[in-house]
Amino acid sequence: MRPGAAARWPWVLYLAAGAVLVVLYYLAPVTAGGFPLRVVLYCLVSASAAVAVIVGLAWHRPRPMLPWLLIAASQLVYALADAIFYLLHYALDITAYPSLADPFYLAHYPLAVAGIVLLIRRRTPGRGLAGLLDAGTLAVVAAMLSWLYVIGPQTRLGAPLLVEVVSLGYPVMDLALLTVALGLLLGPGARPPAFLLFIGWLAAIMTADTIYVVQQLNGTFQAGNFLDAIWLTGNLALGASALHPTMRSMAEPSPVPDAPLSPFRIAGLSAAALIAPTVLFVQWASGLVRDVPVVAGTCALLFALTIARLAALVSDQRRLAITDALTGLHTRRFFEAQLPLEIARARRTGGSVAVLIADVDHFKTINDRDGHPAGDQVLVELSARLRGTVRAGEVLARYGGEEFALILPGATAETLPIIAERLRNEVSGTAIPVSAQRQILVTVSVGTAVFPTHGTTPDDLVSIADRALYAAKAAGRDQVVFGRAPSRADSTGGGLDYLHLVADEVDALLAGRQRSRAVARLARLLAVESGLDDASAGIAQLAGRLHDIGKITVPRPVLARRSELTEAEWELLRAVPAHGARMVSIVPGHTAVAEVVRQHRERWDGTGYPAGLRGTEIRAEATVVAVCDAWVAMLSDRPYQAALTADQARAQLLAGRGTQFDPTIVDVFLGLLDSGGLPPDQVAPRQRTAPVTAPQA
Repeated sequence: MRPGAAARWPWVLYLAAGAVLVVLYYLAPVTAGGFPLRVVLYCLVSASAAVAVIVGLAWHRPRPMLPWLLIAASQLVYALADAIFYLLHYALDITAYPSLADPFYLAHYPLAVAGIVLLIRRRTPGRGLAGLLDAGTLAVVAAMLSWLYVIGPQTRLGAPLLVEVVSLGYPVMDLALLTVALGLLLGPGARPPAFLLFIGWLAAIMTADTIYVVQQLNGTFQAGNFLDAIWLTGNLALGASALHPTMRSMAEPSPVPDAPLSPFRIAGLSAAALIAPTVLFVQWASGLVRDVPVVAGTCALLFALTIARLAALVSDQRRLAITDALTGLHTRRFFEAQLPLEIARARRTGGSVAVLIADVDHFKTINDRDGHPAGDQVLVELSARLRGTVRAGEVLARYGGEEFALILPGATAETLPIIAERLRNEVSGTAIPVSAQRQILVTVSVGTAVFPTHGTTPDDLVSIADRALYAAKAAGRDQVVFGRAPSRADSTGGGLDYLHLVADEVDALLAGRQRSRAVARLARLLAVESGLDDASAGIAQLAGRLHDIGKITVPRPVLARRSELTEAEWELLRAVPAHGARMVSIVPGHTAVAEVVRQHRERWDGTGYPAGLRGTEIRAEATVVAVCDAWVAMLSDRPYQAALTADQARAQLLAGRGTQFDPTIVDVFLGLLDSGGLPPDQVAPRQRTAPVTAPQA
């Protein structure tokens, strides 16, 4: 049974009682009326740690229990060794070394090591390679020091074989214990109080054991010296660790696959790597150079471990850059980098490659009704199902919030329908549990395109697949629509005409004037003045005209809100650039314009949205549109703020120079303003000519 509230502090009581017994141990006589009092006190503390571990297992019931069972068995063997050792010393006055207790002392190490290894494996969800390499680095240094100052000198003493074997056994076993202890300490996972007490036990045992071997070799060891206090304190730390309420969390898998490379860890590893050459230099300076092969071998091992650590770090950074944290799939960036390569390969070989984009139907409803954790759970499960349909050589990526994209080398217009239907059926075949009581059936809409049938560039394929996806949504969802090559009307007329109408409708909602047209004119003028070429100036002009079309997706009450917006309403507005970019990207050949629309709310200091880009990561055209949009907005009446004068707007631009805006673009714009290069209607406040129903967001 688990302990109740009254059992929250047994570990404190245990430590307090144990401390009293340790004090009594040093104050008590060896015997009292023939009774071996000191032996009993020592063994009572030693055995109590094993009992505390067993009680902790019964109370807290950690999963798994095997690591703690091995540690409890290790402590029982250790307590038995203590009983034998101190009975021989105090009761029988047998002080020979080694003694009958030493095999039991040595036998407890493998049990403890095995228990700690199981704890490490449980706490580390991935390979834990970084923690192992760091632990190996420190263990190699410790092994070198142990050889130089403990093991090596002992082998040169010419002691009897049994003495030498036992004396070597302690440092070797301590090194094994040190290695796994470092793996536990440097690996990922929670570090609750129980963990710190556990580490204290290991540190105390290894420290006392090392000093014990040195004292035995130089003949200075005496039973009852200060080492007993270290051993007993370590035993108490182990018992308190098992009794502590956080004992269960010690074996919980870490949310991260490996511990981060913190500055403290870098400093510690760097210092450890310098120990070997430092020892060699000290020996050379003192004229007592010995064990050069050991030190040289240590340096070589440390070098190899450092290279391995750097290689693992580079591998991890690359994996993080191309892997979505939630789903474990590739990122959109990886997808966009891989698609041109696959198209180039298909073009060389005369083959084909298909793009498939799937979007979860009614995903916003899932988030609103069941909560965002449920939505995340749905995405994780869908990722697993989609991954099961992917073959070697195909690329599956999380393309957007609830969108997935797939590159299918070799797929043709004939085979793609079969693949797409199989994927759709795989998703909708089984309900997804989002809680213990609730399951939901999730469907996806799918759009596809094939090279070279539908398009010959990555932008073309993605745009056509995107349009097909929207067609699937419009046709009722939960279906597959196959792309078609765009006609001339598609590429030059209807799509853009519709987006211009949307821009005008948004203007009517926001200011009642042709606001987006003013931004477009200013954007082209500023782009040319800033040194952008004609193509870039055209992109900036069209992006300025369409920059706010995503607001058509925002409910009118939110756009018309005069009071402070809620966080949920701000989320809607922060999604506007992405929605606008999506609408523009449907028109073939306008991917660059779409990207400028997506980025025009990014800030130069990296605090903007939707992607948090900073500095030169933002397209130059987007920095131009950002300044022009802000200027036109400031000169317009808005529900929450009256129009500013040109001087006031100028001051606002200067205030945002280098934080919100590209400082170079601001300087060029203000130069145009000062020289009279702006259109006359852009240097005076704009008054409303129609009722305003929505604010600028």
